Amino acid sequence: MTRIGQIRGLTLIVSVLLATAISVSACGRKGPLERPAAAKAAPPEQQAADATVRGPSKPFILDRLLR
Repeated sequence: MTRIGQIRGLTLIVSVLLATAISVSACGRKGPLERPAAAKAAPPEQQAADATVRGPSKPFILDRLLR
């Protein structure tokens, strides 16, 4: 393959990847996230009971990065 052929092939690959990235980045709806219709907050008493059943959370390796 000649040098010009390699450059054309690389240009084609980069163009396709760029077009794909642009088209995928535009997916979805613009605006804030919406809660599902069936989602309802549990009463505070239920939340406290759930926390005691689960126990204390274990540290995760990425916790320091997420804070």
